[in-house]
Parts: sequence; C-alpha cells; structure tokens
Amino acid sequence: MTFVDMLDKLVMYFHYPFVQRAMIAGVLIALCSSLLGVPLVLKRFSFIGDGLSHVAFGALSLSAVLNQVAIALAGTAIEGVLAVFVKNQMLLVMPITMLVAWLLLGATKRNKIMGDASLAMLSVGSLGLGYLIMNKFSSSGNISSDVCSTLFGSTSILTLSDFDLWMCVIMSVVVIAVFVLFYNKIFAVTFDADFATATGTRAGAYNTLIALVTAAVIVLAMNLVGSLLISALVVFPALSAMRIFKSFRSVVTCAAVVSVLSSAVGIVGSILLSTPVGSTIVVVQLVVFIVFSIIGAIKSKG
Repeated sequence: MTFVDMLDKLVMYFHYPFVQRAMIAGVLIALCSSLLGVPLVLKRFSFIGDGLSHVAFGALSLSAVLNQVAIALAGTAIEGVLAVFVKNQMLLVMPITMLVAWLLLGATKRNKIMGDASLAMLSVGSLGLGYLIMNKFSSSGNISSDVCSTLFGSTSILTLSDFDLWMCVIMSVVVIAVFVLFYNKIFAVTFDADFATATGTRAGAYNTLIALVTAAVIVLAMNLVGSLLISALVVFPALSAMRIFKSFRSVVTCAAVVSVLSSAVGIVGSILLSTPVGSTIVVVQLVVFIVFSIIGAIKSKG
C-alpha cells in the first residue's frame, strides 16, 4: 500500500462519525490518563489503575443482569428505569468504581487490610465475579468475543455513543480543572504528604479527589484499551517523560503530549493495519518509552 493509498483510506474512514468520535474520545482519555498518571506513579499508586479497571469490569457485567431483569419486567415502569442503565452503562459502572476507590483509601487508612492486599482482593474478585455473571446472564451468543472486547477494547472505541463522547468531554474538563485549580496542592501532596499536612493542606482530601477522578477516567478508558491494558495509559506516558525531564511541570506536560500523540498514532495505525485499537496504542507507547529511555541514557552520559 502506497502513501497515497493510505492517505485516501484515512480520509475515507474519517468521514464516518464513529471514527471521528473514536479519535476525539481517544485523545481526551489519553490526556486525562497522562495527567493523573504522573502523581500516581510518583506516589507509587500506579497499581490502582489496574485494580480499579478490574472492578469496573465486574461492575460492567452487572448490566447483563439488569438487562435480564428488564426483560422479565417488560411493560412495567421499572423496565424503563433499568433500560436507562443498560443502555448507558457508565451510569452504573462509574459510581461503583468511584465508590470502591473511596473505600480502598479508607481501608488503607484504617490498616485493617493493607492497601495493596485489599486492592488485589477486589481486583481478582471483581474479575472472577464479572466473568461468571457475564457467562450466566449475557444475552449475546458469543460470550468469549464480548469478554475479549471488554478486556482488550478491541471494538468498543468504534461503537461509542454520543452519550459516551460527552462523558469523555465532561471528564476531560473536570480533570483539567482539577489540575489547574489545585496544581500546587497536588504537587505538595505528591512529593511530601506529611509536610503538606503539617502546613495545613488536607492531604487526605486531595488523595481522595485524585482517586475518585482516576476511577472515573478508568471507566472511560475501558472503551479505548480495555480493562486489562488501562495501566499502560496511566504508567507509560509518565515513565517516558521521566526518562528525560526532572521537574514536575515538565514531566506532566511531556506526558500529556506523548499520551495524546501515541493515542492518535495508535488509532490511525489500527485503521491502516486493521489491528485492535487498544493493543496498537499500547505498542506505540511502549516504543515511545524505549526511545525516550535511550535518549535519557545518552543525555545522562553526556
């Protein structure tokens, strides 16, 4: 395929609204993930993205149960209410995931169960329960394909509704607003929570805010790369930026640029190569990380 052929193919595909929605949502999700990824990596909380993504998978499977209940209650007022949650799954998945994120922080503070242990329990438990529920209650004839799509995001990004797109836009505005309005507080809490608390900053409140926003972004990111690959959106851009830059502001800016460009290249590459969107984006980010690591090594020696 020549360059002209590839260009013609891209132009043709980008005439379709679903591809336009996928590109807009992909860029916005990547931006939010990278902004949140920097403080999470620096605080050694990057694992929370992987754990909460499994919780979101378990919550997503509940829509299959609600769908069966709605069918059983056909013709009633309850069916209409359930149908809203079945059609707009984020209304169900996002509150549950955010609630779990808040509970995880509470478990860590009380030290009844260590934070990493409680996260592992919820992660594995949600993943197993989610698959069991989907296997028993899914109305689809191809459960394996549905599970694969949810875990790896193979087709979800190309089936986004207008509601999903608006959710991405709203969450992007929220994340950017949080970083702009509370930049200094986030900076202080990220590097030294004890000192920030001593100076009057409510470190716990800002940690909770970061966790809740992260949970919401993770739910959105499931459409882009699937629940098993979400950590790549959070971790890779931040780690790549840290190979070259040292200041917090520079790392955040670089991570945002790297994440947005990697997602855009990944989506375009998946169209040209007919590969899964999520996996393609992750591979692009992996390549960028390797390149930045090489540049960082050369820079440190020089």
